[in-house]
Amino acid sequence: MTEKIRIGISSCLLGEKVRYDGGHKLDSFITGTLGNFFEFVPVCPEVECGMPTPRPTVRLVGDPQSPRLISPDTGTDHTDQMVLWGNKRLDELAREGLNGYIFKSKSPSSGMARIKVYTLEGHPSKRGIGIWAKMFMDRFPLLPVEDEGRLNDPGLRENFIERIFVYRRWRMVEGSKQWAKALVDFHTGHKLLIMAHSPEKLRILGRMTASISGKNQKDLLRNYLDTLSTALKLRSTIKKNVNVLQHIMGYFKKHLSSDEKQELIGVLEKYHGGYIPLIVPVTLLNHYVNKYNQSYLKKQYYLNPHPIELKLRNHV
Repeated sequence: MTEKIRIGISSCLLGEKVRYDGGHKLDSFITGTLGNFFEFVPVCPEVECGMPTPRPTVRLVGDPQSPRLISPDTGTDHTDQMVLWGNKRLDELAREGLNGYIFKSKSPSSGMARIKVYTLEGHPSKRGIGIWAKMFMDRFPLLPVEDEGRLNDPGLRENFIERIFVYRRWRMVEGSKQWAKALVDFHTGHKLLIMAHSPEKLRILGRMTASISGKNQKDLLRNYLDTLSTALKLRSTIKKNVNVLQHIMGYFKKHLSSDEKQELIGVLEKYHGGYIPLIVPVTLLNHYVNKYNQSYLKKQYYLNPHPIELKLRNHV
C-alpha cells in the first residue's frame, strides 16, 4: 500500500482549537507517528452541529442508555441539534472510505466508553457513551474504533492499528471483481494473524472460506467480516503468540541447524518469560523465512502486520 489509510478522528487531537475553552488536545503520537501512514478526516461534533467556540460546557444527563446532551450552566438541551447534524454527517462519512476512527476520551459527545452520565439531581456515574460516538458505532459497527486515551496502552495500541491495516486490506476484497479468489487469498495470508487472536474463530472462518462455492457474495462477505472483527477484538497474549511462533518454527524443522534451532528456542523462551518484546522473535523468524525462502510464510501478515516504523511490537 502506497496511499495513506483514511481514518476519522476528533478534530481537537489534530491541534484544532475547537474545544469548549477555545483550546485543543494535540496528540503528537497521532499527528507525528501515525500521520506518516494515515490520512485524517477530522470531525468535531459540537462545533459542526452549530455550537460556538468557546462555549458553555455540556454533559450527559438522564438514562445512561439514552442520555440527553445538556449545558448545565444554561439548561440548553443540544441533543436534537446534534442528532440532526449527526445523521447527515454519517451519510457523508459513509462516502469517505474510512478504515477506522479515533475518538476523544471522556467527551460527552465523542467519548466511546465510561462517559459520565448525571442524574437530574447531579450525581454522576461512568456508564455512558458520547452522543456522536454512539451514533457512529451504531452506523459502522465493524469499523475499528478507539479513543486516544486507551492508545497509551501498548497492547491496545498495537491491536487497534493492526485492525486498521487488516480492514484496509479487506476493502480490497470487497472491491475485487474476482471476490471469491480475493477472499481465499485474504484468508490464507491472515491465518496466523487470526490464530494469534482466536484459534476458534480461525476454524470458523476457514469453514466459511472452504464452502464459498454457490454462496451469496454479500452475505458471505458480511458474515466473514463480522466473525473476523470479533476475532481481532480479542487481544493476543504472550501465550497465544508463543503458540503461533512455535507453529511457524515447525516450518523450519528440516532446515535449521542445531545452533539455529537452539537460538530460536532460547529467544522464544525469553519472550514467553516476558523478558523481550514480540519484535525480537518475529525479526529472527523473518530472517529464517528469507534465508530458507519459505514462500508460504512470506505471505503471512502475522510476520509483517503493519509498518515496522510504527514500532508497535517493540512494547508488547
